[in-house]
Amino acid sequence: MRVDSFLRSAGLAGGLALLCGTALAQPGAASAPAASAAASAAEAPVSSAAQRIVERTRARLVQVRTLLKTQDSQSSVGSGFLVSEEGHLITNFHVVSDVALQPDRHRLVYAGADGEQGPLQLLAVDVIHDLALLKPVNPKAFAGRGALSFRADTPARGVRIYSLGNPLDVGFAVMEGSYNGLAERGFIPTLFFGGSLSAGMSGGPAVDDAGQLVGVNVAARRDGEQVSFLVPAQFAQALLAQGRQAKPMTTPAYPEVTRQLLAHQAELTRRFIAQPWRSAGHVKYQIPVPQETFLRCWGQGSPTAERGLQFERSDCEMDSRVFISGSLSTGYLTARHEAYDGRKLGALRFAQRYSASFTNEFFGSSNRQRTAAQCQEDTVDRAGLPLRALVCLSAYKKLPGLYDLSVLTATLDQSTAGAQGRFDAYGVSFDNALLLARHYLEGYAWTAPKTVSP
Repeated sequence: MRVDSFLRSAGLAGGLALLCGTALAQPGAASAPAASAAASAAEAPVSSAAQRIVERTRARLVQVRTLLKTQDSQSSVGSGFLVSEEGHLITNFHVVSDVALQPDRHRLVYAGADGEQGPLQLLAVDVIHDLALLKPVNPKAFAGRGALSFRADTPARGVRIYSLGNPLDVGFAVMEGSYNGLAERGFIPTLFFGGSLSAGMSGGPAVDDAGQLVGVNVAARRDGEQVSFLVPAQFAQALLAQGRQAKPMTTPAYPEVTRQLLAHQAELTRRFIAQPWRSAGHVKYQIPVPQETFLRCWGQGSPTAERGLQFERSDCEMDSRVFISGSLSTGYLTARHEAYDGRKLGALRFAQRYSASFTNEFFGSSNRQRTAAQCQEDTVDRAGLPLRALVCLSAYKKLPGLYDLSVLTATLDQSTAGAQGRFDAYGVSFDNALLLARHYLEGYAWTAPKTVSP
């Protein structure tokens, strides 16, 4: 079967239309992303510049707390800061996602460095860049405190900047570090901050020595020291302009989240498909390996002296992911492949191992976020190269029109060797799922004329 015929098969499309109409389950409770909490770094002396920054900005910082409506116990905490004289605050979306998605169960309050507290309301969200715009219920709550200004130009690499927030709910603090420009190979622009960020600082400001906003604290790497990330200030400025006059959000934000994710996946798909596949370096097959423009790829292989099945493996995935809730991140791509040499096993044992590797793949079961995967399997002809191909789609229950795509492939032309691959796209439209599946399948071909199987 040709690729186009396979992807147009009626069984897959018909099954998914039914799934969207019956998807009614509630999503899970939200929490900050795992990467948002970093291990505490060793203490360092605070410079006089950092002390001046704290004095200048202290009144413009708040702790943002999410509480259950039925009690005063906090379910999550983060930081925020004033960006207008009218009292508008910026924080991370992941700090307030409970309230955004389940406003009937949660509420927001602020606590200032001076101990003052009060209720907050959510005005607008930017889930792609992990930002939220808030405002106090009392319009005079922050009167006379001023606001942080946005830096108009880009700092030079290596200059000192200062991150502020309330780490681990122990009090407001400043962390010095260096500005290192945009993190490389990221689809969603993120600034690399050479400093320490801890849980509770999410949503706080990172400023230059003049106190102007450079970025918003968002995440840190657990597997490295002084490797943290900021949302560029331009996106906070855009959200303020968009939501300045907005009315408070009092219903679940799923429609707005869906709208933003649909725009995100459209641009991600467009840019990904515009790039040619890289060569995997296989002697017989062209195997689709993504460019490392916004994915990172890692390889491994079995020792050459090892008895039995020999393999080489490549794993590629995006660093950029869109946080929706504590149980759901989406908006990214992954790809991997394994090239197998089973001549030491013999044809029968290799066939058993090769088939088991294909059938052992997992595509997800029905849960609070997604429906069970619906799959279509067939043999696809790629210019004479026979492929076993499986395409699966799972629908999002609270984000209508979005799906997770999985494509699994295995070459079928050899008795003791072959290649298997898998491509996954999380949070894409149905049309783009088919487009990406076709793009991946068409990345397979011969590198040389077909020869007799060993």
